[in-house]
Amino acid sequence: MPTTAQVRKSLCIAALALVASLSHADPAPLPTVPAVDLTRYAGAWYEIALLPNRFQKQCVADTQARYRLDGERVEVVNRCRQSDGSVDSVKGHAKVVEGSNNAKLRLSFFWPFYGDYWVLALDADYRQVLVGAPSRKYAWVLSRTPQMDEAALQALLERAAQLGFDKAAFKRTPQTQPLD
Repeated sequence: MPTTAQVRKSLCIAALALVASLSHADPAPLPTVPAVDLTRYAGAWYEIALLPNRFQKQCVADTQARYRLDGERVEVVNRCRQSDGSVDSVKGHAKVVEGSNNAKLRLSFFWPFYGDYWVLALDADYRQVLVGAPSRKYAWVLSRTPQMDEAALQALLERAAQLGFDKAAFKRTPQTQPLD
């Protein structure tokens, strides 16, 4: 028969194991918008805010993305202004995740590596969007215009928080002048 101390020790170990498993559990599923019309989504978008990431660390302002349909894929060109005033540019492509109604894309700038690009909120006029990854490590608020209404931005950041993103970690992107 185990002693009281042994039972307590076993319960403590079990509780610690449970806490450890919860802290390493996969995040809850990330819902996307029901569908995206890629023809309407194509065109220029301005980055208004983002969760900072290592692959955009050189960007200090004027980050823009341009999407163009290219057969079964979407051509992507991302550009931004660097601290020395020069413009950095990278081209890639995205492919639609089957069964997602175009709301989930796999994006690659360096083949064979792909990242998730999920449309999480999109206004009916295709003017503002929240995109992110199911890991919740990456997210962006984009707008068709370089400046965005503060209420609309806060609504998208609040939506991001509801989806499990760290709202306080979002950083605003200065839009000082369009990139030609």
